[in-house]
Amino acid sequence: MTAQEIRQSFLDFFASKGHKIVPSAPMVIKDDPTLMFTNAGMNQFKNIILGNDPIKYPRVADSQKCLRVSGKHNDLEEVGRDTYHHTMFEMLGNWSFGDYFKAEAIAWAWEYLTEVLKLDKDRLYVTVFEGSPAENLKRDDEAASIWAKYIDENRIINGNKHDNFWEMGDTGPCGPCSEIHIDLRPDSERQKVDGKSLVNGDHPQVIEIWNNVFMQYNRKADGSLESLPNKVIDTGMGFERLCVAVQGKTSNYDTDVFQPMLKAIGNLCGTQYGKDAKTDVAMRVVADHIRTISFAICDGQLPSNAKAGYVIRRILRRAVRYGYTFLNQRSAFLYKLVPQLIADMGTAYPELKHQQQLVEKVIKEEEDAFLRTLETGIRLLDNVIADTQKAGKTEITGKEAFTLYDTYGFPLDLTELILRENGMTLNEAEFNAEMQKQKERARNAAAVETGDWVVLAEGETKFVGYDTLKAETKILRYRKLVQKNKEYYQVVLSVTPFYAEMGGQVGDCGTLSNGEETIAVTDTKRENNLPVHIVVKMPKNTTATFTAKVDEEKRHATEANHSATHLLHAALRELLGSHVEQKGSFVSPHSLRFDFSHFQKVTPEELRKVEHMVNKAIRANTPLQEHREVPIAEAKALGAMALFGEKYGDKVRVIQYGKSIELCGGTHVRATGNIGMLRIVSESSVAAGVRRIEAVTAESAEMLFDDLQDAQNAVKELFNNAPDVLQAIKKSIEENNTLRKKMEAVAQERIVAIRENLMQKAEDINGVKVIRLMSNDNPNIIKGVIPFFKGKFTDVKFLMVAGTVYENKPSLTVVLSQPMVDAGFHAGNMVREAAKLMDGNGGGQPFMATAGGKNVNGVNAAIDRVIEMIK
Repeated sequence: MTAQEIRQSFLDFFASKGHKIVPSAPMVIKDDPTLMFTNAGMNQFKNIILGNDPIKYPRVADSQKCLRVSGKHNDLEEVGRDTYHHTMFEMLGNWSFGDYFKAEAIAWAWEYLTEVLKLDKDRLYVTVFEGSPAENLKRDDEAASIWAKYIDENRIINGNKHDNFWEMGDTGPCGPCSEIHIDLRPDSERQKVDGKSLVNGDHPQVIEIWNNVFMQYNRKADGSLESLPNKVIDTGMGFERLCVAVQGKTSNYDTDVFQPMLKAIGNLCGTQYGKDAKTDVAMRVVADHIRTISFAICDGQLPSNAKAGYVIRRILRRAVRYGYTFLNQRSAFLYKLVPQLIADMGTAYPELKHQQQLVEKVIKEEEDAFLRTLETGIRLLDNVIADTQKAGKTEITGKEAFTLYDTYGFPLDLTELILRENGMTLNEAEFNAEMQKQKERARNAAAVETGDWVVLAEGETKFVGYDTLKAETKILRYRKLVQKNKEYYQVVLSVTPFYAEMGGQVGDCGTLSNGEETIAVTDTKRENNLPVHIVVKMPKNTTATFTAKVDEEKRHATEANHSATHLLHAALRELLGSHVEQKGSFVSPHSLRFDFSHFQKVTPEELRKVEHMVNKAIRANTPLQEHREVPIAEAKALGAMALFGEKYGDKVRVIQYGKSIELCGGTHVRATGNIGMLRIVSESSVAAGVRRIEAVTAESAEMLFDDLQDAQNAVKELFNNAPDVLQAIKKSIEENNTLRKKMEAVAQERIVAIRENLMQKAEDINGVKVIRLMSNDNPNIIKGVIPFFKGKFTDVKFLMVAGTVYENKPSLTVVLSQPMVDAGFHAGNMVREAAKLMDGNGGGQPFMATAGGKNVNGVNAAIDRVIEMIK
């Protein structure tokens, strides 16, 4: 079976068992503050498991693209070094939400593996949770007894809490799990060592292929467990590992999931997989990472220096680094592999083909930038090596290596490689200590102490904020949080008009009042799909009925900016072409930011046209046409565009202003006239193929015009309110240029005069031609004198020392000829010593150096001190 056939067989099998087959969610997560990437198949069902979303389908199955770069077996630096771990991988999974449980999950897992895929039963082992006396949890005898119907009891292995008790996090749903492992070793090895002893022992050919999680508990903040009302089955099977087992291979990279890509890498780099161990590691790194990078960009996550973007940049740079060091790739090459990735995975994931041009451009730009970084890092490291060797040492400090790594992005292993080539080492313990300090700083900055929810009433939040900014409500639950020694509370309401931050739109703020007291709501966030209201203190009477009121002015300003992004998107597509697609947005009460795909700078003329088109649409005062709970197919038929990287439900909300039709859950103006006007503030590049427009609307646009008019009036006043201020400025510039040229001519005459005077006053001291100058001239004139003397005295011992006091600021310049440098003199050291006499400091190169100071009366003494140094 091919990989494509294996994937389809899984989906077909569970469809036959009554499961709804759903598409993969985006790999990049945008509206969950606890996660940056989908790292497990269950992520898209998290809110159902937590009880925050209704159960649409009690049985579900899918193939989910996932990304892991930390945790057990997922250290990024280990990927490629073995043959079975990855950054991006596909997770096949089936779920039950309050429907079937252990008996069916185990039976179907066994049926699929042994009857559909025909895996050898004698090579399979299963694990069950052994229990935990510390938490009063007994062995999962129920799962063990079900497994005993299908497999020899000798192959049922007890697993500890670390391996066989799954938890969503420090709090939340959890439960025992049962792993299925397969022994892929040849029979000769299996006869020598029992596979049972190698389960969960990190053997590359005795591997876990499927984990069945039986969620039956909820862990509270105090660590205690309570039973879940709806038990959940959550299974995950690594697609790449399954292909190894079915296709009879010993490595993920030997399957048809990776072999075509490895051949493409070999052709591109002039090598062949399997010929050299170091080259093989590099090829595996590239084959793995190109998938991660490409899918992340397709899902809307561009490489950057923050959060999820930094993870993607780090993965991309790791691939470039391996190509640079082991595959001899000194120029961008990863982007050339995108066509092969599309050939391998484009059928299952059509977004790759749709966004091919964007993916290639972003990757190439990132590669070029990092290759420049590598060159800079190598130069800096060369300087460190030279200084260390000069000091008679063979070990560079861990702090220096960490600075290269942290500040300049220079990889540690490349530092170690270059050091080895130079017979040197680095202090690894010191490097690790610096790394630990940085991690501690980051951890402390992000640490949040979260209390348990205090539940006052059961129920779900009803959002009424599309229709009203005020509502009567009750508090359903609340909890206390502490971050950076600041205390605040999260409050969940029964009814809320507050929009919770999502889709680029900031959350509402406002008040909660009950007649006796008023509590400020400083923000509204979305956590596990719950609208959570942030307050700095709780009301005295938490069970009272409250009036929830949104800050009307801020909400209307935010709505104006949000609706303006829709009009802006439509105008850009109409003017620049249908290739323009939204790649990100941010709307607040103050401004809007809109990122979109476009492969060149938007010209000032185009920006002006776009601005005029949007303002024309605003003046048309087109009323909002809002379509709620529309089936996704019907929304697309209306002309609404679904964005890649966004997860849509079966029912969506459509926002329409004339030709502008978008799927959107945000809040909007009732008619475009409420926007007032739009003014574009800037246009810039975010990444290759992605541009950014920043703009303001309504009152902020008025304020911008006020500022511009104030600036224009101020300029007019500078030119005595000239009727034609542009002509007055032009005349002033021309006069200034004329005067500057005259000044330059005078300065040149002065330079020549000083030069001739100094030649006549040159002294001979101990065989050194010495020129001494004390002047009140502009230091730039002295700089103009120096080249003449440097050129004249190249082959003899020569010293020039010049002191100036200009605008009450003393300065000192020392110039040496090459024979003086060869004799051991150093201008930087000389000027540094002499500058002390004028309360200053300085330095420079061996042949020329400068210093400044505070004491104008010390300049002559400083000149004398320099001359004394050569006597």
